[in-house]
Amino acid sequence: MDLKNKLYQMFILGTEGEGYVKALQEGLGGIIFFTKDIQSPEQFKKLVNFVKSKALTAPFLSIDQEGGRVERTENIHHGKKYLSAKFAFEKGDDFLRNQTKEIARELVSYGLNLNFAPCIDVNTNPLNPIIGERSFSDNPEDVIKGERISVSAYRENGIIPCVKHFPGHGDADADSHLTLPKINLSFDELEKIHIKPFEDAVKNNIEMIMIAHLYVPYFEKDIVPTSLSRHAVSYLREKLNYHGIIISDDMIMKGVAEFGDVNACEMAIRAGVNMLIYRNSSPNTINIIEKIAQKAEHDLELKNNIEKSYQLILKLKQEKKI
Repeated sequence: MDLKNKLYQMFILGTEGEGYVKALQEGLGGIIFFTKDIQSPEQFKKLVNFVKSKALTAPFLSIDQEGGRVERTENIHHGKKYLSAKFAFEKGDDFLRNQTKEIARELVSYGLNLNFAPCIDVNTNPLNPIIGERSFSDNPEDVIKGERISVSAYRENGIIPCVKHFPGHGDADADSHLTLPKINLSFDELEKIHIKPFEDAVKNNIEMIMIAHLYVPYFEKDIVPTSLSRHAVSYLREKLNYHGIIISDDMIMKGVAEFGDVNACEMAIRAGVNMLIYRNSSPNTINIIEKIAQKAEHDLELKNNIEKSYQLILKLKQEKKI
C-alpha cells in the first residue's frame, strides 16, 4: 500500500455524501452506519455487502449500538428497544450479559464487526446533557463491572468492542456535539474516578478506545480538545501502557470543528490518534484526507504516525480475521 492508501485506512466514514465509494477504493479503513442507513434487515445487509464489494481492503463495518438513547436499528425494531447501559446494568449481570450478546448477534447477522460500545464514562454530573443513562453508573467500580461483562460478551459473539469516551465524559455539563465541554477536575479526581474504568479496560487488552472532544486543563493549558492533545494520547500510551487503537469521536462535532477541518485532523494525527471518524463522506471530508496525504509526502512526523497507525489497524484486522 502507498502512503495515501495507508492514510485512508485511518478513517471511518459515514455513507452520507457518496464519497465513501471512492474512499473504499482508495483503502478506506471502515464505514459507520446510522439510522438512515437501516430501513430493513434485507436492505441493510445489501448495503453492507455493497460496501464490502467496493473495498480495496476489508473494512471495519461499525455502528453506535449502545441500547436506549443510542440505538440505530429503530426502523427495524418498530418500538422494541434494548435498554440503555444504566437500566440494563441495574437488572443484573445476567440481563446485561444476555442483552449484549443479543446486540452482538444482531450486528453480526447484518455483517458488522465493530460496535462503538460500551460507554464507560462515570456519570458523576446529574446535569450531564449527553451521557446520563448511557453510563452504567456514577460509581467507577460498577462501571468497571459493566465494562467487563459487556466487553467479554461482544468478543465472544464476534463483535469488536470500542470503549468510550476517554478520559471520561461523565462530569461534563455540556454536549461536545455542540461545544467543547471543560472538565475542570483535579487530576486526583480524574484518575481515581473517570480514568479508572479505562485503566481496567487497558488491563483487559481492549482493542479500541474512543477519545473524546473535551477540554481538560490537566492535559493542556491552552484550549485543546483531548482528541487533538499529545499529552492525553501519551498518557494513554505511556502511563496506562495502552497498545491498541485510539480512535477519535466524530470529527464533525462542534467541540473540535472550530479548530479548522484540515488542521484538526492533522493535529489529531500528530498527537498520535490512530483512526478518525467522520459521520459523512462529503467532498469536504474527502478533501481533508487528500490534503493531508499531500502534506505527509514531505512531512516525516505525519508519515511516521500514518505508518504506525496503519500497522496497528492491520494487526487488529488480522487478529480478528476481518
